[in-house]
Amino acid sequence: MSVRATVSRFPSDPDTQESSGLPWGVTVTPFASKDENGNSPLYGSGGELIPRCENCWGYYNTYCDQDQWAWTCSLCGTLNGLSSETISRYSSESPPEIMSSFVDLELPIEGSEEEDMQARPVYVAAIDLASSEEFLELTKSALLAALEALAPGSLFGLATFSHKLGLYDVQGPIPVVKNVFLPAESDGTLPIELEDAMPLFSFLAPVDTCKDRIASALETLRPTSSSWEGTGGGQGLDRVLLGGRGFGLAMETLISYLGAEHGNTYALARIFAFLSGPPDYGPGQLDTRRYGEQYASRGEDAELALLPEQTPFYKDLAAVAVQAGVCIDILAVTNEYTDLASLKFLCIDSGGSLFLYPNTDDSTLPQDMYRMLSRPYAFNCIMRLRTSTEYKTGNSYGHFFPDPQYENVQHVICCDSYATYAYDFDFANTYGFSRHTRELPMLQLAYQYSVVVPPEENPTLGSNLTKRSKYTIKRRLRIRTMQFAVAHNFNELYDSVDHEVVLSILVHKVMLASLSEGVREGRILLHDWLVILTGQYNDAFKNAPTEFGSSNGTLIDVTFSQCPQLQVLPRLVFALLRNPLLRFHEEGIHPDYRIYLQCLFSGLEPSSLHRAIYPLLTSYATPDKLAYPRHSLSRAALMTSESPIFFLDAFTTLIVFYSSTADPSLPYPPPHDCLLRTTINKLKQERSITPRLIFIRGSEEDASVFESYLIEEQDVDGSGFPNAMGFVSFLEDINHSVLEYMK
Repeated sequence: MSVRATVSRFPSDPDTQESSGLPWGVTVTPFASKDENGNSPLYGSGGELIPRCENCWGYYNTYCDQDQWAWTCSLCGTLNGLSSETISRYSSESPPEIMSSFVDLELPIEGSEEEDMQARPVYVAAIDLASSEEFLELTKSALLAALEALAPGSLFGLATFSHKLGLYDVQGPIPVVKNVFLPAESDGTLPIELEDAMPLFSFLAPVDTCKDRIASALETLRPTSSSWEGTGGGQGLDRVLLGGRGFGLAMETLISYLGAEHGNTYALARIFAFLSGPPDYGPGQLDTRRYGEQYASRGEDAELALLPEQTPFYKDLAAVAVQAGVCIDILAVTNEYTDLASLKFLCIDSGGSLFLYPNTDDSTLPQDMYRMLSRPYAFNCIMRLRTSTEYKTGNSYGHFFPDPQYENVQHVICCDSYATYAYDFDFANTYGFSRHTRELPMLQLAYQYSVVVPPEENPTLGSNLTKRSKYTIKRRLRIRTMQFAVAHNFNELYDSVDHEVVLSILVHKVMLASLSEGVREGRILLHDWLVILTGQYNDAFKNAPTEFGSSNGTLIDVTFSQCPQLQVLPRLVFALLRNPLLRFHEEGIHPDYRIYLQCLFSGLEPSSLHRAIYPLLTSYATPDKLAYPRHSLSRAALMTSESPIFFLDAFTTLIVFYSSTADPSLPYPPPHDCLLRTTINKLKQERSITPRLIFIRGSEEDASVFESYLIEEQDVDGSGFPNAMGFVSFLEDINHSVLEYMK
């Protein structure tokens, strides 16, 4: 459980917070195996025995004062009595909550007599047949990779959708498919219940015994666009081409199909929806005509029109999925406008992921499927962040579903070790953290979750026991309690900044503003924030000298020369303004790609987000010798460097670029056993998604992909369109805006 704050020393009062210009909040990665300092939790049992505060319901922790009969809550200061059982327990042993402020404890499961099936995770592939042969071939490869990653004991279901929903029984010698036609009416219902068409126990096949049969069933898939179906006894005039992508009703019925057995047949259900275009048939169909030239005639703002959802259908369906305990991942392989702005809620609210691949040729879909299913995950998670009484949580951000009853409680159906959430803070009073007391700000994150634990193999009996033993569900409670210092002046506050967490909070806030007000408003918000921060910093440091100044002699320090912790922020804001997330529709940014970036960025931990916003450019003298660990993102860096090889890490893309002056004798591409390749392989292993790797020889190949990342010589001004302005001009613009702000 990693918890990182925008400032390690909290502002002392609301006025200081307002005057600092800094966002105040934290990012949390609850299922990370270690904390932000690399420490593991203290494991133990008896999670249900930890005393809880009668006032705020916070958990007992190492920061609480305790005497023989009572303890004082470190969050709210309430004095709580200790039960006789707890007194006896604490006097005779040292449970984890006394030894560490970071614990991970077992909880009892209600109805502990579990059936073997209950502990089995369920995976369902829902495949779009209103597609192409190339799409189906890629999907088959992805599912074959997924089958290799799934643990023995998992259950797998294969479904297809177009104008009909197909359910596959692969447990017999020959795959059998039962088709249920999907009505075209927007409020249509199925002519038959799926359970009647195929019982769930026939649909869900054990992966360990049916892997080859599932693979055989995949080979039978054909796109509906290449088949004709007769409607009139084979007469040619009565034969029609049946197409349509009934995604909405297919998902609704699959969720209902699985949800009826949640907790009885399975512990976790996850649907992988492979999509090749927009839903255009039946309930949930989307009007893709809203994307096009019509904005010029209507005078509409494209960003404002294309970012919000056009129908509540999928947001409502996501709520149903959460109640049914079903996580949904959408894997879209298309360059056609698909309106992911409407579909994204299925992923965001259920704790799933949204992947977008513009074509089948260089798609990393198979690698992403294997990577996603190979890593550990938790499910049925409940998360609650508590604070001491002087401050409180404000907005919360991330892929979760807010509890409809309890404030500040989030539900996450499925959560892996990368999933990250964010909170910002507000003061709960006017005086802040009192200077007259020794109490320091406290924070406690409680994270309750379940995991499927495979049976332990007995080395004396061999692997046969493993196959016969049951997978078990473990319910656990992870608690992290933290104490923060208070900054006594602006120097201490600015020196304690974590710029990566500041960027994370900024990205969430800007995306929220873009969704409600449009991209232009999001850009203005970001620009104004940097202006205000620069102005407040200069006011605090009394106009520290800098190379940028005004004609009237007033000097503005736009590079934060007196505070190293702030110096990277102007570059991060500059890069964020150049990112497709905040570029204009008129610049050729596809609305679905923007939505994909929203979903990706809103779940990344701060260091990964930093790399996605501002790529890292390094250089090598040879494939085995690092030259410079960091360059600015400019052509000038290439021209002034004597190194022939450059490596750019943009998180989703890795580029190895050989300059035009590189010695032809240098091996190209780099050998597999060299330092550069080792670095690349390590980065690929650490990523939550598979980055695309590109090799470019500058003297012979098109280098435009690489050069597009050299953003510091491109424009970022109010219009957003190129006019030969780069990072230096951007700083001059900030300088001018700060002078206006400080008048």
